[in-house]
Amino acid sequence: MAWIILIVAGAFEVVWASAMKSSEGFTRLWPSVLTIAAMLASFGLLAWAMKILPLGTAYVVWTGIGAVGAFIVGIVLFGESVATARLVAAGLIVSGLVLMKTAG
Repeated sequence: MAWIILIVAGAFEVVWASAMKSSEGFTRLWPSVLTIAAMLASFGLLAWAMKILPLGTAYVVWTGIGAVGAFIVGIVLFGESVATARLVAAGLIVSGLVLMKTAG
């Protein structure tokens, strides 16, 4: 159950990062509200997952989901570059997440 909670926490990290981009420096109300709400949910769920999972594992997985998820959202919604080096970097992050999970 802790892994599911951690994955949901990572998904909320993607939401708040995307909403923060849309808030245009917290100058737009609803994206700003969504940013703060998603941050609270993400941090709260991460804290819950950390009661069971090791700190290093939980934090690396949470940030990895957020980083790769924000990378994908940036490409899909914000038209960011799909350069080969960026794709390789995202692949390395995913590889690290898999290794962290399988390492124990």
